[in-house]
Amino acid sequence: MQHAPREIVLESGQSAEEVERAVAEALAGKSQLLTLVDEHGRKVLVPAERLAYVELGEPAPRKVGFGAL
Repeated sequence: MQHAPREIVLESGQSAEEVERAVAEALAGKSQLLTLVDEHGRKVLVPAERLAYVELGEPAPRKVGFGAL
């Protein structure tokens, strides 16, 4: 987001393709808001004209188990 003091990190259950499609629609002017949903079901709304860049990462497998102390 432009003019933000730091980058915004969002962990989402949406696929990379879904996020890419939503970003493309916002940048093309089809939507005035980029709407993303985090892994807890909370919505994050970003005005399309404030988007600076979006970085999509690879899905990380959930860690299960106990680590060594």
